[in-house]
Amino acid sequence: MSQSQLLFAEAQKHLVGGVNSPVRAFKSVGGQPLFISRAEGAYIYDADGKKYIDYVGSYGPMILGHVHPKVLKDIETALVNGFCFGASTEGEIILAKLVKEAFPSISMLRFVNSGTEAVMSAIRLARAYTKREKIVKFSGCYHGHSDFLLAEAGSGLMTYGLPASAGVPEKTVKDTLIAPYNNIAALKEIFEAFPEEIAGVIIEPVVGNMGVVLPEGDYLKELRALTHTYGTLLIFDEVMTGFRIGFGGVQNHYGILPDITCLGKVIGGGMPVGAYGAKKEIMELVAPLGPVYQAGTLSGNPIAMAAGIATLELLKNPELYVQLNTRTQTLATGIRTIATKYNIPMHVAVHGSMITPFFTGNKVFDYTTAKTADTERYAKFFNGILAQGIFPPPSQFEAWFVSAAHTDQDIYQTLEVFDEVCKNL
Repeated sequence: MSQSQLLFAEAQKHLVGGVNSPVRAFKSVGGQPLFISRAEGAYIYDADGKKYIDYVGSYGPMILGHVHPKVLKDIETALVNGFCFGASTEGEIILAKLVKEAFPSISMLRFVNSGTEAVMSAIRLARAYTKREKIVKFSGCYHGHSDFLLAEAGSGLMTYGLPASAGVPEKTVKDTLIAPYNNIAALKEIFEAFPEEIAGVIIEPVVGNMGVVLPEGDYLKELRALTHTYGTLLIFDEVMTGFRIGFGGVQNHYGILPDITCLGKVIGGGMPVGAYGAKKEIMELVAPLGPVYQAGTLSGNPIAMAAGIATLELLKNPELYVQLNTRTQTLATGIRTIATKYNIPMHVAVHGSMITPFFTGNKVFDYTTAKTADTERYAKFFNGILAQGIFPPPSQFEAWFVSAAHTDQDIYQTLEVFDEVCKNL
């Protein structure tokens, strides 16, 4: 029995399901979950010392790779000065300036401790600013586990949300409306039905939480125009997409500026951190300047600030993105070629250094088309490449992440394993 198996057996006695986040339990792919002992660069090592090329990257923030020397050095320097003060530090100012430099839509921001907390606070702020209550979200987009965002679509194209989790009262999601992604006509119907009631529209502008799904045509431009027309705030959840295609986010790449931006752990170099930001007029509603209350003892943690400053300073190098995006495209092209070679229906979606191979012959442009993916085949594929030292997300509906630490050899080795495994699918 492996060390991971032994640890998982012990963990199940003390932790719910043996894990602290559900996807880690490998329920959708079968087999035993890995327990990781350490990581370095593009690689992680399990409790038995086995090495894997890592495409999870802590679900996005390890864009420089694990334990980058510069980031580690700055963390160590910060550590000796104290872990947490419950008071302000200069690092918060420095990192805030870097975030603002990357995101022109942000003139003021507030650091929090997670993407979930950033989104929760952004929704509260949107409701306060507009003095409205309804929120629109999109099927397949995930914005953390706040009650009012754990909603799924009911019957019909345009619908009130229904609870997507036990413990969420129906009244909590009654003001959450669900729309299909990439369908501007459906969103127009919602606005026509509730022209003066929608406080905000929150979206992953490039989706990562049902796998990578890209906006089509002028979808984001039309979304921006529609929210302007109805006096509704547009909220971009860039927890996953921030810094994945360049220094900034999807909003910079497409030239679409939202009213509020939510960011996550990438701005802390993988440390627990998040942020939400907007123009000054909106952000000055937040306490202590305004009536929107939000607080956190650990917010602006000095260790997270140090890691974030080091990470974002390194990400200002445009050459890093040329190399990063090129290697991701090489991986995507190789996967498509292998799928064609073995007649495996596959749609490969790419955004910067995010990638998802969907095991479906359909073009994936929303939640419905994403769900046509063959999850049983993905499970076989996952376990096949995992056994040969490649660590992908343990779910068909998660994005893969390439880091700056991945080498050409890592990509070629990955494709060799893909070829061998796909031959038997």
